[in-house]
Amino acid sequence: MASITYITQEKPAGLAHAVKIAQPFLGDSPFVMYLGVILIKDDLEGFLTKFTLEELDALVLLREVENPSAFGVAKVARDGRLMELVEKPAVPPSNLALVGVYFFSPLIHQAIANIQPSARGELEITDAIQYLVARAANVQANQLSGWWLDTGKKDDLLEANRIILDSYLTTVVEGEVDAQSQVIGRVSIGAGSRLVNCTVRGPVTIGRDCYLENCFVGPYSSVSDGVTLIDTDIDHSVILQGAKVVNIHQRVVDSLIGQRACLGVAERRPKALRFMVGDDCQVELIGSV
Repeated sequence: MASITYITQEKPAGLAHAVKIAQPFLGDSPFVMYLGVILIKDDLEGFLTKFTLEELDALVLLREVENPSAFGVAKVARDGRLMELVEKPAVPPSNLALVGVYFFSPLIHQAIANIQPSARGELEITDAIQYLVARAANVQANQLSGWWLDTGKKDDLLEANRIILDSYLTTVVEGEVDAQSQVIGRVSIGAGSRLVNCTVRGPVTIGRDCYLENCFVGPYSSVSDGVTLIDTDIDHSVILQGAKVVNIHQRVVDSLIGQRACLGVAERRPKALRFMVGDDCQVELIGSV
């Protein structure tokens, strides 16, 4: 079982600032910085071995992209040394984008202590790395060979969900599935979950302690723990922990439903749409409801 310590960054003051406030915890240990919205296929073990054996001060992971102007881009020497980092350049020095995974020695703390906030008022990790490069520290770069996904937006998260289900899902049914239900293809159902008169067509994963009744769950859907679905069809969607979707008489597709969200049809009149929608949400209504 993993032991996890959380350190709160009180304001969005930059990635290097996040490392700065974590310094008392990190001490003099090397560490990996892995942005939470990033998913990569490659195993980190090989990169860790290189970082350790070659006693690097920093190792930056990169991926070839078609639109490098939209990313932080690296210029790399033939021997793998990192020469320069440029943020969203108009004329990119390469097509190698920073993927958001970094290996650092304790020297990064010195670099962060010597940089200033950027124009947007943040301590940038790219500036700290560039500080090391400018002082001839041993900073190298490696390219990923597999896919790289940034799940910071809804459609990107759905694409990540599709790839993960295609790549790793195996059939495990630990919950209760009644005789009127059908489970077709690769489907995982967690312990304590109950399906009543449902059709589930994989790849689909359903978490623990869920209740589904009179539902169709279509391919590339992920249902988290403690979710309730009644009289609802979903397809290519992600439903997070504790959400409830009840009596939605149109198919829910290409959707991300957050934790403890409740979707349903109000019975009282006048007939109307009633929403409580949080920050940065997107709601699409097509046709009659």
